Amino acid sequence: MRKTTIWQTTRKALTVTALATMVTGGALLTAGTASAAGTTLASACSGTVNGGMGDTVAITGTSVKELVRAGAREAGTLALYDVAANDIAKVNKIDLGTVPNAAGGSIDGKTIGAAVRQAVKDTKSWGLGLNPEKTLNSIEHKVAGSCGLTTVATNYVAPALPTPGTTAPQQGGTGGGTHGAPSNTNLLPGGSNGTGYAPPRDYGNLPVAQPGVAVAPGVRYPANSPLPGEGAPQYGTDGQAGQGGPDVRNAGNAEALATDGLPGGDVQLPMLLAVLVLAGVTAALVRTWVLRRVS
Repeated sequence: MRKTTIWQTTRKALTVTALATMVTGGALLTAGTASAAGTTLASACSGTVNGGMGDTVAITGTSVKELVRAGAREAGTLALYDVAANDIAKVNKIDLGTVPNAAGGSIDGKTIGAAVRQAVKDTKSWGLGLNPEKTLNSIEHKVAGSCGLTTVATNYVAPALPTPGTTAPQQGGTGGGTHGAPSNTNLLPGGSNGTGYAPPRDYGNLPVAQPGVAVAPGVRYPANSPLPGEGAPQYGTDGQAGQGGPDVRNAGNAEALATDGLPGGDVQLPMLLAVLVLAGVTAALVRTWVLRRVS
């Protein structure tokens, strides 16, 4: 009977110890999760905010108080915009999103406007006027057009890139598998390991002009020889011009006309007399015609 009591007492003690260990471990895990990501509170709804990757980005209600006032006033719903502005100013934190796991990111105005709209709605403010939904829409539109945040991760570390020209890691271990690359080989882009690095390219086999081999103009075209295309053109030849061929002819078949034995270029006496007679007759006819017209 006594042994049974000792065993029951020992079992209870072990059970209590196990439960305490589980509770303590759970508390430690919970604390670790909470400390992994915090909250970055921005001082305004626009500009740049710095925080750790995974941190929640939030703003205060005071930072958007005037925007809520303006949106409620422009809604046209007889809203008591001062009351709505004072109610949102009492909100300590409006969550907008998180800092991405990158060097930087952004939270656009549309996201901020929707978050502020929900925060104003949660205040259950009685200053939203006759149509609260229309007032909330006007506030959201006003905030979205005026806000926008750029997030910068303060704990971001860029991944280290391998130095170009270094040896690529061997695939498949040291056993020399079929997909492994020799340890002293630089793999080209598209290789089995996908490193994308290649040794410097050799351009020594490209043709280039060597200096000092150009021919001087005086050597290429001697002083006593004609330049290319400088020879006198030949017309009316049969294609052997400039080659010293004997068959060179004039173009066409022109012949001189016969002069019937008269000296070339001389004007004969009968022709002169005929011209004089014709001139006198013409003058007499003109004189007769003029006198008749006058009379």
